[in-house]
Amino acid sequence: MRIPRIRRTRLAAVTAALGLAAVAALAAPSAHAAPAPQSTAAQLAEVNSAVAAAGVPGTAWYTDPATGHVVVTADATVSAAGIAKVRAAAGDRADALTVKRAPGVFTPLLSSGNAIYGGQYRCSLGFNVSSGSTYYFLTAGHCGKVANTWYTDSAHKTLIGPTIGYSFPSNDYALVRYDNTALAHPGGYSAANAFVGENVKRTGSTSGTHGGTVTALNVTVRYSGGGGTVSGLIQTTVCAEPGDSGGPLYDGTKALGITSGGSGDCKSGGTTFYQPVPEALAAYGVSIY
Repeated sequence: MRIPRIRRTRLAAVTAALGLAAVAALAAPSAHAAPAPQSTAAQLAEVNSAVAAAGVPGTAWYTDPATGHVVVTADATVSAAGIAKVRAAAGDRADALTVKRAPGVFTPLLSSGNAIYGGQYRCSLGFNVSSGSTYYFLTAGHCGKVANTWYTDSAHKTLIGPTIGYSFPSNDYALVRYDNTALAHPGGYSAANAFVGENVKRTGSTSGTHGGTVTALNVTVRYSGGGGTVSGLIQTTVCAEPGDSGGPLYDGTKALGITSGGSGDCKSGGTTFYQPVPEALAAYGVSIY
């Protein structure tokens, strides 16, 4: 499960817990010491670019203007040397980094199972959308990348329709058309942008419905095992498991995101990432309903 958590026949639990013991020598500032200078927006942008250039798989990062830091989250595959590489890339701006650890491995959550099936893989249906009288649904781009046609069952007896387009990596969204007119495609959502602190839910074909909180926006994640780098994501505390990829992230009737990837599972928790819905709608010129 190191590249897009691909599971072809059955699910294997992958949990890598890594404890990081960090010892910092802290000198108490004198009463006359000047406060550390706040990084400017331009300087934070340079640090963000430096983290990207470091190229360390298993890291996710975003700029937090409120704290004046670039927050880097490292999964269990990132060694101390990997973190040192990130800090070295930031150079004399390394003090503008906040480095955190996340258990497990950051991977797109593609697997086999019993939801929407394409080839040997399973994903989850996201949100139904339309353009005129033609109906489609959104799912994850890494799902659309591996399958041209989708079915409702693993035996491929009931056709849904073809993958019309996908974007992965960089983005993580795909569009599938309903060619089977016998299939229902209910709606009830409107597109919205998530905000930090928002209480959200996610539904997936493996783990069902779970809730959590949005912790960051405009996050970039470099998935472990060569799984690709995706930017502009929503980061949350909602758990997810292989096969949940493509499923919806929502707040009531507000459609917020499409499940991309993450770490952990729904027993131990984890960190998960979501492709924002508005970007996918704009890319394909479709509307949620």
